[in-house]
Amino acid sequence: MTTLLLRQCSLLVTMDDHRQEITGGGLFVRDGFIEQVGLAADLPKTADQVLDLSDYLVLPGLINTHHHFYQTLTRAVPAAQNTNLFGWLKTLYPIWARMTPEDIRISTQTAMAELALSGCTTASDHLYIFPNGARLDDEIQAGQEVGIRLHASRGSMSLGESQGGLPPDQVVEKEDFILKDSQRLIETYHDPNPGAMTQIVLAPCSPFSVTAELMRSSAVLAREYGVNLHTHLAETKDEEVFCLEKFGYRPAAYMDVLNWVGEDVWFAHSVHVDPDEIALYARTGCGVAHCPTSNMRLASGIAPILEMLTAGVKVGLGVDGSASNDGSHLLEEVRQAMLVSRVRAGLLGASLSGEGPALMTARQALEIATRGSASVLGRKDLGSLEPGKCADFMAINLNRLGYAGALHDPVAAAVFCAPVAADYVLVGGKMVVKDGKLVNLSLPRLVEQHNRASRRLLAGD
Repeated sequence: MTTLLLRQCSLLVTMDDHRQEITGGGLFVRDGFIEQVGLAADLPKTADQVLDLSDYLVLPGLINTHHHFYQTLTRAVPAAQNTNLFGWLKTLYPIWARMTPEDIRISTQTAMAELALSGCTTASDHLYIFPNGARLDDEIQAGQEVGIRLHASRGSMSLGESQGGLPPDQVVEKEDFILKDSQRLIETYHDPNPGAMTQIVLAPCSPFSVTAELMRSSAVLAREYGVNLHTHLAETKDEEVFCLEKFGYRPAAYMDVLNWVGEDVWFAHSVHVDPDEIALYARTGCGVAHCPTSNMRLASGIAPILEMLTAGVKVGLGVDGSASNDGSHLLEEVRQAMLVSRVRAGLLGASLSGEGPALMTARQALEIATRGSASVLGRKDLGSLEPGKCADFMAINLNRLGYAGALHDPVAAAVFCAPVAADYVLVGGKMVVKDGKLVNLSLPRLVEQHNRASRRLLAGD
């Protein structure tokens, strides 16, 4: 048995049901799980490891609910800089088709390293393209070296251009193989237990890249094994038109027809949903991964997040792919979520008098990225700092230039002020980031490998 004592935090934010913010607080951890939370004076005095964070803000580890790790290889590609989703995809599909298993490994570690340095302790990734022998195993095995938790989504595309889909035929797979591989991955890697480091998710890519048959079969398989379901939905107006013309339904209604609603389902984006569709999500327990930077980057729109939260929809945060965000900084995404929600409120009539739509607060934005994201992923063991939960947390040194003048409210400073890197990140009580540096990876070597792989892909080699 191993123990960890976290003591004398400048401010410990629990995000538990009582939303405690404890000055001079701390944690006592045993074997990766929190045993006690409270004032440092009330905690045990010794442990196998003692961490004094007297100048630090301590928050629950941030949780990323939507990403495409491989897209770190194609950031800011010139031909894809100034187009919307469908044009962006058509530009990048041929480049992604040249990826190798080694590219998947390198990009996984690059994305997860970025996430960890921004305070992320759990990441869900959506890998849906498997060229040249690449497998989801490549991502899972690479991710284990980083040290943060991974929800690896077995994505898929089966509806190529020749069948009326969006992706080129060269990057789609046969549906029988997709389902067999999905079953293999669940049986090999999925851990349903509290504290799990790896879980498998079944994630057909989108309504415009798979058939109805694959969606239904994936749902049956996932429910047989008790794993979650994920897909992109209602991201753009183009998708809405596509679904109406091809299936006769708006995207959310199409999911309902396919039996793709429930507590075990979450959708990325949901920008273009109406009140009835929000009510469907709330009634059936569907979750949403909010990806504000990507939605701005691709001119997709602004998701009605406060309306969803008011209706009782589970909402988490996602940085989305690093070719539609061009970064994997999850704390920055918290800030973007707050700010873009305020833009939406302004457009809907918020005024200086306080009348009109409410403004998202810094604490609400942080809650989306912690408690909210844990709920979306179905992780009752994550998202807050309280007894019985995993000891996943981040710490930020408050004595920095960017926070000067803001220490009357350190929680708000972490969101309102310019995004910073985390100084400490622990997952299950184990150090992943120490003094602002990754513990388990050589960052200079990883960056050099990643840039070499990216140059090769863009050159067409």
